Amino acid sequence: MNSRLMVLPASDAARIKVVSIPADVQQQEAFRHATGIISQVEESNPDYSWEDIEDALEAHGFRLLDFQLGPSID
Repeated sequence: MNSRLMVLPASDAARIKVVSIPADVQQQEAFRHATGIISQVEESNPDYSWEDIEDALEAHGFRLLDFQLGPSID
């Protein structure tokens, strides 16, 4: 099984998230789709939290995944 993943970067390494891309979203559209979902949350609730974004992403088929951040390679 081949998983399609997307990293949601953050300046604070502890806040980096990894989500799986829904099967019905083309890989090249995943970034744009996730950006739109996140923007909707930010616009509709100025006091949004990560949980609000996570709920919205999950409602559109993205799934938050556990991951281990490895050592820097640069």
